[in-house]
Amino acid sequence: MIHIVFQTSDVHVLQQAMALDPELTGDILQIYDDLAVGPLQGLDAPKGDASGGWQARRDWWKTVLELTPYNFDEAKGMSDDQMTIHRLKQTLDDNPAEEVWVWMAQNAHDVCGYFWLVNRLRDYQGRVQVLYLNNLPFINEKGAIFYPVYLFEIQPSEFRKAKKLARLITPSEFEIDPDEWARLCMENAGVRVLEGGKKITSHDYDYYDKNLLAALTTQWQKVHRVIGNTLGKMKVKTGDAYLFWRLRELIAAGTLQLNGDLAKGWNAVEVKLPGGPVTTEEGATAEAPAPAPQPPAP
Repeated sequence: MIHIVFQTSDVHVLQQAMALDPELTGDILQIYDDLAVGPLQGLDAPKGDASGGWQARRDWWKTVLELTPYNFDEAKGMSDDQMTIHRLKQTLDDNPAEEVWVWMAQNAHDVCGYFWLVNRLRDYQGRVQVLYLNNLPFINEKGAIFYPVYLFEIQPSEFRKAKKLARLITPSEFEIDPDEWARLCMENAGVRVLEGGKKITSHDYDYYDKNLLAALTTQWQKVHRVIGNTLGKMKVKTGDAYLFWRLRELIAAGTLQLNGDLAKGWNAVEVKLPGGPVTTEEGATAEAPAPAPQPPAP
C-alpha cells in the first residue's frame, strides 16, 4: 500500500495513525507543490513540452518565498514531484498487486493536487483508491464533533474510521477529472478556491487581499502578527508565504505603508493603512482625513 498526501503535516499524522493501526502500514509519498496558487500555464502540455511551464512556476515560487523564513532550496519540493510520480509508476509496474491510496480533505490545496495526480495515473485504473474527507464528521481531541478542512486536523485514532472511506477512483472520474485539471491550466488564474465537492473556481492573485486589508488599521502592526491574525480569521485559507507576498505587492502599489527593511524579514517590519490618528483640540484622537482628490495634471 502506498499513501499519497499533499501536505507535510499530513505525513506526520498518518505516521502516527499507522502506529495505532498496522492495517494502514505502507509507504507515504508527499506531493509538495501547492497547486491552489500560482501559474499553471503549460503544465498540461504533452510530455516533453511542459518544462517551460514548470520553470515559470518555479520562478514564481522563488519570488513568493523571497524574504520569508523559508529557504527556497529547502522548500522547492515541487521540483521533486515529477520524480515522485515517475518512481511511483515504476513501483506499480514492477509490483502488479500494489495499490495507491490518495488522501485528500476539503481544501483547494488537496483537491488541486488530486486533479494533477489523477491525470498521471490513468493507466492504473482499478489500483488507485481515493479517501476524500468531504463534509464528514470526526471527533476532535475534546470529544466534540467537527468537520475537518485538513487531513492533519484529524486525531490519529480517528483514522480507523477514515480508512473505511477508501474507494476506487471510477473510470468516469479518470475521464472527467483530468479535464478539470486541463481547465485549470487553461484558465491559469492566480488563486483556486474549493466551492464544495470537487468544484474548483479560479480567481485573480489579489483574491486574499481583502482578508489582509481587514486585519489592518492606520496603526503600525508587525507583519508576522498581521499574517497570523489574517490566517486565524480566514474561512478559505492559503499559506503564510503567499500572504506575505501579497503584502509586499500592496506595499509596492502604495496601498500600504511600510516601516522597516523588508530584507530583514517579516519579523522586523511593520505595515499599516495610509493615514493615522491625529489629536483634536479636545485632546481626543480621530482618524486623519483622507487626502483630497487632486485635479488631473494638464
